[in-house]
Amino acid sequence: MKKRRILESSVLYTIIAIVIGFVIGALFLASAGISPAVAYGKLIDGVFGKPKFMIWTLVYASPLIFTGLSVAFSLRTGVFNIGAEGQFVVGAMAACACGIILKLPPVIHAIVCVLVAALAGFIWSYLVGILKVKRGIHEVLSFIMFNWIAFYLSNFLVNTETLHKEGSGEATKNVLDSARLLFPEGILKALNCNGANWGFILAIVAAIVMWIIIEKTTLGYKLKAVGFNKDAATFGGINADRSILTALGISGALAGIGGAVQVLGMSGRISQFAGQEGYGFEGITVALIAGSNPIGCIFSGIFYGAMKYGGSKLTMVGAPEEVIDIIMGCVIIFIAISSVFKEMFLKIGKKNQ
Repeated sequence: MKKRRILESSVLYTIIAIVIGFVIGALFLASAGISPAVAYGKLIDGVFGKPKFMIWTLVYASPLIFTGLSVAFSLRTGVFNIGAEGQFVVGAMAACACGIILKLPPVIHAIVCVLVAALAGFIWSYLVGILKVKRGIHEVLSFIMFNWIAFYLSNFLVNTETLHKEGSGEATKNVLDSARLLFPEGILKALNCNGANWGFILAIVAAIVMWIIIEKTTLGYKLKAVGFNKDAATFGGINADRSILTALGISGALAGIGGAVQVLGMSGRISQFAGQEGYGFEGITVALIAGSNPIGCIFSGIFYGAMKYGGSKLTMVGAPEEVIDIIMGCVIIFIAISSVFKEMFLKIGKKNQ
């Protein structure tokens, strides 16, 4: 019985997918004449070699956890939020604008910026929900379009007179220090990391709150019921359309906060995009690795953050950073087909009984 529970566990197949991803990555490295042992050694050293590397890993992980939570929450409630990228961007825009324009005391300024970013992400996603429930337009199509609208809207706002940085054609002004989410100066010096911020703490709190909502509240029960079977939920007296709008709104708010964390905690401004930043799409990977579990998003976000930060050091040994994308892509493919492995292992388990 215990063996069967292990074989049915999604964690097992996630671990298998990660291992396969690294094996395939090693094959690509070897085919390019690069030692996989040297490259992976540098990857590990780039994450665990110094305490400040681990802090930077958490900094990189923070926005990914938020976009992962955004996608995971929507998946648990029956909709696919492929628009986390656009919600992340409008959240970042809103936080940046508030951080530049508003003049508020420290702490209060940062809180206002984060709340405005959450509201921006909420509205951006809610609009897609309205199109879905009122006009029957599939959310995936709408989200893809909204991602590009957010992309070009951001580039437009970067170059407006109010936000544009003089002497620079590609970025906004820096947000005011009172709006930053950075740790106090003494802590930054102690950690030897000038980017350490409250984003990771906020991400953990958000993950716990989302888990409580989904697993322990009436709202979560209704949202999951609609996700499992919309018709049955409606027959049981649940307003399915309202649940979809609520799920998409909350999902968008989470991605919007992720954008605020990135701007207020790390970059301090918004640059003109040459292409999609990818945080929302990487959030899909985080959510799938986590099995759409909010608490799992913390660990999968850290894993992806470690891959991104450690992967940036691969060029030091002549390995391309793109190998990280290969590994993560393979991980997602094998998680997607994990049901095949599960069925195969369960059959083997039955034969050995």
